[in-house]
Amino acid sequence: MTVKTIFPVTRVHEPLRVDVDVQGGKVVDAWVSSTLFRGFEAMMYGRDPRDAALFTQRICGICSSAHAIAGTLAQQEAFGVAAPSNGQLLTNLIFAADMIQNHLRHFYLLAFYDYVMGPDRPPFVPRQKGDYRLPKKVNDTLLAHGDTGIDMAMRAHEMMAVFGAKAPHQQTILPTGVTEMASTDRIMAYSGILKEITAWVEQTMLEDTMTIADHYRDYYDIGSGYGNLMSYGIFPAPVTGVRDFAPGLIINRGAVEALDVAQIAEDIRFSWYRQNGDSRPPVQGTTVPDREKEGAYSWVKAPRYHGQAVEGGPLARGWINGDYRRGISVMDRIVARTRETAKLCRLAAEWLEQLLPGAPTFTPYTPKTQGEGVGLTDAMRGALGHWLSVREGKVVHYQIVPPSTWNFSPRDGGGKRGPVEEALLGTPVADADSLIEVGRVVRSFDPCFSCAVHALTLPGAGNGRAAFPESRSV
Repeated sequence: MTVKTIFPVTRVHEPLRVDVDVQGGKVVDAWVSSTLFRGFEAMMYGRDPRDAALFTQRICGICSSAHAIAGTLAQQEAFGVAAPSNGQLLTNLIFAADMIQNHLRHFYLLAFYDYVMGPDRPPFVPRQKGDYRLPKKVNDTLLAHGDTGIDMAMRAHEMMAVFGAKAPHQQTILPTGVTEMASTDRIMAYSGILKEITAWVEQTMLEDTMTIADHYRDYYDIGSGYGNLMSYGIFPAPVTGVRDFAPGLIINRGAVEALDVAQIAEDIRFSWYRQNGDSRPPVQGTTVPDREKEGAYSWVKAPRYHGQAVEGGPLARGWINGDYRRGISVMDRIVARTRETAKLCRLAAEWLEQLLPGAPTFTPYTPKTQGEGVGLTDAMRGALGHWLSVREGKVVHYQIVPPSTWNFSPRDGGGKRGPVEEALLGTPVADADSLIEVGRVVRSFDPCFSCAVHALTLPGAGNGRAAFPESRSV
């Protein structure tokens, strides 16, 4: 066994370690580990449940609004409340802006330099050795686009702040709507930025994506994994609650099935947590750290749907909704994410047209002193769920199962690998001292561990599993 360690994996959100067993020029086994513990679920205990939308957003500055959505959906169910039409439309607009900025940032910063060679100066050097294939003129054009793409991500955050008050960590979403009014001037401000971003996405980002895809066509055959895809759906319509991205499940590339939330459980056999039994549904889950647990190697739990490891994100939403069904691979994830960005722009324009300037955007309410709710939505990277229990007006149970927990889970008690671990199998490796191909697979999932794990290990402390002598950053 020749195990190579990538730690830290760079151009991802928060610490990620990947160990791969390379034999005969291919990855034959993999272990994915997050090294960050945060404790946000424990922070919610004893608090007013209305704190959820604000506190849980602080998990991450990249996908903050997703936690506001999940937290308020859980409260809606627990309290029996809902948002008026304008409030739901504004919630969708805030969330769409945040998703657009994430997709722009992922493509033009986090994944971009796996395929586009930067200039010979920091922070672009030192770079991984590998097969950068773009002709120089094409490469130079995309490099220039990279700078503008990040500017567009910034503009999307400005668009989010029009109705969200600030970005990241918007301040206006409530279980019964949005505190900001749908005034004509704010609608025009949002619309102006949206038109600018839409033009960029449709005229430049889509073309840049296909340029990369055309030069790296073999990555349509790398990183497929199980072919199990899941989505909770996203963007409920006012009144009906029908979601513009429908929920669904695909197992082993089969037909789209209906979801049953009761089939979700989290396994912790190889995670640094302590509880009675290895697997529990989130409503019964606990978050008790055990850094010395024998055999564990990640702060990420291992959620499973009816025992299956499933992948979420733009590719899963594309398959389930019929928007993208070419394949399930590294390049398919990148292309699907870009196409979803264009769809988000179109949906946001439709929601703006449906707004009634001056109409109510939220409804005053009094929260119940006890209740239970589950807030399910898709976030940027896939399925996000908040499980909430309230007694005597205080939170007594809060569990969060975010997208990177699904995608980057470790093995479960049955030895089943997580989706990314499985997707790494068979990845060709030209240079075991570079592992650029491994980095491309990992980053295609848009990893973010701010919310996937809930104390950093001090220098010199053990890593919780057998140490491997070779370590590099990718």
